Order: sequence, then structure tokens, then C-alpha cells
Amino acid sequence: MRYKDAPAAIEWLCGAFGFEKHLVVRGENETIAHAQLNFGNAMIMLGSENENEFGQFVKTPKDLNGINTQTPYVIVEEIDAHYSRAVAAGARIILDIKDEDYGGRGYSCQDPEGYIWNFGSYDPWA
Repeated sequence: MRYKDAPAAIEWLCGAFGFEKHLVVRGENETIAHAQLNFGNAMIMLGSENENEFGQFVKTPKDLNGINTQTPYVIVEEIDAHYSRAVAAGARIILDIKDEDYGGRGYSCQDPEGYIWNFGSYDPWA
């Protein structure tokens, strides 16, 4: 994932969603060359927006008028507490928390840069 303000995004994702910093490699001019954030046994990787060899193929939701082309689903055991934490941090809820017909409970929200995140207690591996 690429963020326009990756340092701020890292802090927000950790505070709002409970990710933990595994590795943060700082770049020039207060950018992030590469970061790895953990959530339980899951990991996301992100960095600052750039036009390098790979970056030329990646756009942010802000570049695409708020459109997301992919959205992660993160399994959360204590989904109601997670929802409350995200709301308190200012996540924009786009699909409110609810029980799903297929099992589990979940919600969808946007972070400050417009990425859509899905969190739920449904675990397809269980």
C-alpha cells in the first residue's frame, strides 16, 4: 500500500486499528521506504507514495477520486471493542457493525487517506 503521508498513516493504523510496528525503514525527506505492520499473525506492508519502478503502477484512493480497487479483510476476535476503538480514532464507518448471515460480525471503514478496511470476527479457517 502507498500513502501520501506514510509516517502519519503508520501512527494512525497502529492507534486506530491496533497494528504493531514490525519494521519501519525511513527514506529521504521524512518518507517511509518500507514498513511492515503486524496484526496478530497477519502483516501489511506500506510505504510513501513514489514514482519508482513499482510505484508507477500504484495509486492511492485520493488519486482515484476515493475509489479503492482492493480492500483487506482482517480477522478480529473482539470485534465490538475494535469497532469502538476505530470510531474513537476517527475512522469513517461506511458499513456499520452487524452480524453477518454467513457467521461472525463485522464492519467496514475508511482510514484518513481513504483506504477501505474490513474487520470482522468471521474466520474462514476455523
